[in-house]
Amino acid sequence: MAAQFGRRLRKGAATTAVAAVAVAALSASQAPGVNDHGRQTAADATPSPDASASDGSATGNSPYYTDLPPLKSPNPSPSTGTGTAAPGTTEAGIPATVLDAYKKAETALNEAKPGCNLPWQLLAAIGRVESGQARGGRVGADGTTISPILGPQLDGNGFALIRDTDDGAYDGNSSYDQAVGPMQFIPSTWAWAGRDGNADGKKDPNNIYDAALAAGHYLCRNNWDLSDQKDLDRAILSYNNSREYLNLVMRWVEYYRKGTHEIPDGTGTLPDNRSDDGAGASPSPSTPNTPNTPNTPTTPAPGGSKPKPSPKPEKPGGGTTTPKPPTDPGSTPTTPPSAPPTNTDTVDHLEDAGTAKLTAMAGDAFTKRISTRAETKAGKAVGKVRVRFTIIGDTDTTFTGGENVATVATNSSGVAVAPALQAGEKTGGVTVRATVVGRTVAGLDYTATVTERAADALARTGDAALTCTPGGEFANQVEVKATYGGAVADGVAATATLIKSADDPAVTDKGPYFKDADGKAVRTLKALRTDAKGLLKLPKLYADDTTGTFLLRINTAGGATLTVELTVAAAETSSPSPSTSPSA
Repeated sequence: MAAQFGRRLRKGAATTAVAAVAVAALSASQAPGVNDHGRQTAADATPSPDASASDGSATGNSPYYTDLPPLKSPNPSPSTGTGTAAPGTTEAGIPATVLDAYKKAETALNEAKPGCNLPWQLLAAIGRVESGQARGGRVGADGTTISPILGPQLDGNGFALIRDTDDGAYDGNSSYDQAVGPMQFIPSTWAWAGRDGNADGKKDPNNIYDAALAAGHYLCRNNWDLSDQKDLDRAILSYNNSREYLNLVMRWVEYYRKGTHEIPDGTGTLPDNRSDDGAGASPSPSTPNTPNTPNTPTTPAPGGSKPKPSPKPEKPGGGTTTPKPPTDPGSTPTTPPSAPPTNTDTVDHLEDAGTAKLTAMAGDAFTKRISTRAETKAGKAVGKVRVRFTIIGDTDTTFTGGENVATVATNSSGVAVAPALQAGEKTGGVTVRATVVGRTVAGLDYTATVTERAADALARTGDAALTCTPGGEFANQVEVKATYGGAVADGVAATATLIKSADDPAVTDKGPYFKDADGKAVRTLKALRTDAKGLLKLPKLYADDTTGTFLLRINTAGGATLTVELTVAAAETSSPSPSTSPSA
């Protein structure tokens, strides 16, 4: 292990001294508030009050590696010989497959959510802090980690308390959740945020391509623009809700922005220091069915991390260790008391919290939002409970930001308010189901309705007379503009019909007509639709030999109607002027 991941710093005074020097030097080389782009860095920017997202965190606020970036440039110096790489090049470099995954995720997000402006350096910074770039790039050719990477079990013992949400499907733990994979997603987050980044038909949190793409989508939700420092702060804090985490990730982002280089898979160094002062305990590869070394009994570390020698004295400052034996030799070891019930454990049911009627036209945002209240059996509100809202069924309606799942924590009144819905083009009913994360209680369904795009007014864009001679062609085409409530009504369905009279909307069989693709006369046009500016320009009109005044009626979804008058008349002929006799 030591040979593969490089040297480890010794703990204790030496580590403290080295860290102090590193911080001082880094502060000098990376002045607070300034980077290569002239922008303020998050390391010294104060997040806005709403910087932390309301849906918990991607990692369940699991521990992370706290090593600072190297002081030297991310780019290695040109080699002067054939010897080994210069010191620090593996620390600064990113394993080839891992780097490829980050860049592919950036490309995919630039296409799917161009307004997010996701830089791959952000994924690289999070990947470094969460798992040391998949533990130094220990991944297979398809990007799957050689061994599963698991954080500690979130049992409330020095960590958050998150009871099992996946029956052990991702983390192998049916009691508590654990962060999984190189980007350290907890199962309840991966259940909706997971993506298939390598197109193998699976969403695997232990695959760097899948995990990097999922992290990109996670960071780009809520319509965040990551080129804006405030939104970038919010996104990072939503991944792990810690100011120290935000500062550290931004240090690595700025470091990678200066350039980096690719190193072979499996040659990266593993960081030394962790936020819970339990170096190496987690995240670490799971090693099931590994025989113990003779005369060295081992006890699996919580969360499936690598086996540790046992017994081992308790470690001050955090970390899970083997319990000490009882002080009374004759006493019987007692079972530790079970963790107290969480707020989630007390939830009995969900109730609607006054959600108004949910209706929007296709393509529009819903003006009302879903509100759900978590309650105990006695009807008491339960705060700080995660409620998941899921759009189900065949629909293209999403939450603002393009996701079909959103997780929101209840406030002190027990109420969780879902993000605004964005109507798609498919009309009809949309079901949104609210469920409690980590608790099996009946879900609560809400119905939203998407109606057809509509217009309530039509008007011609010009006032030129529409006239034609028998058997001729109208010089001007009919163009109208549709509006709804005074605003442009784009994408509205319309029909145009040449009718018999104002009182008889039946299709006339004489007078002006349109032509179909075969050049035949047609007097009704269907499946018309206004453009992005609400405009509808009809095809050319022609006239048969019938003279007179005719009516063209245009109708739209929503009830807007406009009747246009057409005139077919013979051309006026001028009489010759009388001749004048020459004078004598």
